Amino acid sequence: MSLRLRLSLVLGGGFILIWVLASAWMFRDLRNQMMFSLDQRLVASARMVAGLLDQLPAPQEGTARYPASQLTIPEGMACKISSLRGEVIARSHTGAEDDLVDHSGFHDQTLDGEAWRTYTLDRGDVRITTADRRQEREALNSSILLAASAPVIVALFGSLGMLWLGLGRGLASLNRIRDALLRRSPDSLEPLAVERLPRELQPLLDSQNQLFLRIGRTLERERRLTGDAAHELRSPLTAIKTHLQVARMTTAGAQEQALEHAEQATDRLHRTLEQLLLLARVEGSLSFDDGVQMSTEQVARMAIGDACAGDRERIALVLAEPLASQPLALPSVLAVAALRNLLDNALRHSPAGAPVSLALRTQGGQALFQVRDHGPGIAAENLEHLTERFWRSSGSAGCGLGLAIVQAIVQRCGGQLHFDSQADGLRVVLRLPLQGAGLGADQRH
Repeated sequence: MSLRLRLSLVLGGGFILIWVLASAWMFRDLRNQMMFSLDQRLVASARMVAGLLDQLPAPQEGTARYPASQLTIPEGMACKISSLRGEVIARSHTGAEDDLVDHSGFHDQTLDGEAWRTYTLDRGDVRITTADRRQEREALNSSILLAASAPVIVALFGSLGMLWLGLGRGLASLNRIRDALLRRSPDSLEPLAVERLPRELQPLLDSQNQLFLRIGRTLERERRLTGDAAHELRSPLTAIKTHLQVARMTTAGAQEQALEHAEQATDRLHRTLEQLLLLARVEGSLSFDDGVQMSTEQVARMAIGDACAGDRERIALVLAEPLASQPLALPSVLAVAALRNLLDNALRHSPAGAPVSLALRTQGGQALFQVRDHGPGIAAENLEHLTERFWRSSGSAGCGLGLAIVQAIVQRCGGQLHFDSQADGLRVVLRLPLQGAGLGADQRH
């Protein structure tokens, strides 16, 4: 069922119900007014006859009756004039006057199978009774109600027709959106442009365009991941193949050296694959929630434990006092991965044996991790490239994904990442939100 038909049925049913109730109310009042008017006609006729009696001369000798022609009874009505003793003084000639009950006021009675409405007026020593048939009353009432119902029916069907046309015009904007979507090519992700939309439909269009934008970003991430994997994995795979070929063709020491180089290339390939998959998961907004909550100190000690094997003893942990005990407001897996990548980067770019410091403190609803190395630093113009994928400084042995992963985690969790290059090394400050603190407050510090 179309939306237009459904709305028409619902609203049209409401219109019909309202019109029927209003018409029933109107017709009931109209009928009551009509019956009241007919009753007033009986009263007026009785009073008119009483006035005529006052003007007519007394009946001739030997008769106690007035001639009916002198009473001027309205057509369709019966009239009887009697004395208080019950003697009939005058009557009309409808055939039912003799049987009319002349009790004072209004009465309903049936004479010869016909229903009559009567009114009796006491005037001096005479009693005047006027009456008309119920059938004639109902016929007059039906004709009036029929005449009044015609405009109501026309107005009702006219309203339903206008409702159908109005809904069609009102839903035309949805049809324009549908047509715009049908005209698009399957791979088009450009924002949808539809002019002169009602205010109520603008959020729908905005949501649709935001969906296209998210789909475009997702496809772009997949293309970048595919391209990066194809580019970065080619070198270690080629190196592994070359070293294995050398090992097959040589013996003794040269063979052992070739196998060692192949193993190193395999480790590099493994690290690159792990970093690529982690970056794809972070940018793809996949869930990392494992139900484990860690405080700032616990995240730091876990990251130190996961840092480059053999070098973790070089990391000096500095704890500020007091240190907030509430857990971080992000999955512990992401917090540990971000800090571990910063520590690995600092260890890799520091001279052999040089210490790396990790200072912890909490401030304004955030946990601050400051990683300080003693390497050569980095030029100021290269700071903005640190979080780019596969960007490496000269002499770097990494895969160029560690800081890009940290930046993706920071963007996902509402944190901040700041680099400060100095003459004796690089200082990195990572800010992550704590539970119970609003992101807006975190981002202001």
